[in-house]
Amino acid sequence: MKLLRHGPAGAEKPGLLDTDGTIRDLSAVIPDLAGEALSPAGLDRLRALDPATLPAVAPGTRLGPPVSGMRNFVCIGLNYADHAAETGAPIPKEPIIFLKSLGALQGPNDDVVIPKGSSKTDWEVELAVIIGTRAKNVAVHDALSHVAGFAVSNDVSERSWQSERGGTWDKGKGADTFGPLGPWLVTADEVPDPQDLSLFLEVDGQRRQDGSTSTMIFGVQHLVSYVSHFITLHPGDVISTGTPPGVGMGLKPPVFLRPGQTMRLGIAGLGEQQQRVVAYEE
Repeated sequence: MKLLRHGPAGAEKPGLLDTDGTIRDLSAVIPDLAGEALSPAGLDRLRALDPATLPAVAPGTRLGPPVSGMRNFVCIGLNYADHAAETGAPIPKEPIIFLKSLGALQGPNDDVVIPKGSSKTDWEVELAVIIGTRAKNVAVHDALSHVAGFAVSNDVSERSWQSERGGTWDKGKGADTFGPLGPWLVTADEVPDPQDLSLFLEVDGQRRQDGSTSTMIFGVQHLVSYVSHFITLHPGDVISTGTPPGVGMGLKPPVFLRPGQTMRLGIAGLGEQQQRVVAYEE
């Protein structure tokens, strides 16, 4: 299934994408895509529905983040060896974990705002893992049983704040609009191998990133287990699993986002996002 949330920001309703590409409203069936609805039993109940019996949503309706009730927006740094190399960083011996502010979360096609004072806003296409059941101290072999599905994530980053302002990476990762997620949650049963997905990102039609999850240093199972030993994961939580090479800071010379540009990014089988880059306004 492809599950989504549609409608104005802050007032999204749950929905699904049927096999004809029509968005169907689920708000008479579940209150939101959160909590129990993301569990195996909850997803099975949604699979049993006949989409044709659900109201169609008007084409062009805004899509929001495909889950609600998120407590933790976890990100993994330098999880592709070739990306680590382009940044001049050593290959991590253990996953690098940082948290993205929940205020960064937004819909897949909403504008990305370059923050006030930013000079090095950058892009990062990533595979997002969406948790379906509570995970704490989970064994690697059991990790995928806690995953509801997968989505496309753009880990937008301000590099000067991340690397040149002291402290942790978080200050360069958590600005408003820096966490586009979606367009939908693709349930895990439709992603037979999360370590065999191609990813891409373009800026103004120029291909910047072109990679595969097969080159991750730490795979999805390892990451879910690893993170769960430090942070209890809850339904709707997201782990954004790192980015392949081709980010702006890795180009020679570096290239960063400017107002008026457009990012388009996607992952095979999980859909695409498109964001307009705009300047901050008081």
